[in-house]
Amino acid sequence: MITKDMGIMEVVEQYPQLIEVFRNFDMGCVGCLAAHYESIEEGASAHEVNVDALMIALNAAI
Repeated sequence: MITKDMGIMEVVEQYPQLIEVFRNFDMGCVGCLAAHYESIEEGASAHEVNVDALMIALNAAI
């Protein structure tokens, strides 16, 4: 299970299919330098994304 405190790149490296989920939420995380040190929650907040909806989509994708 993916949690909002996990690092963005941590989950993308483990589950490459999640790149598409981040893109669907207008989060171009893979190309962003901040993704290497931001948690999912921090990235979602920076992009004004509903973190709860994002978490549901990420976990559904795995």
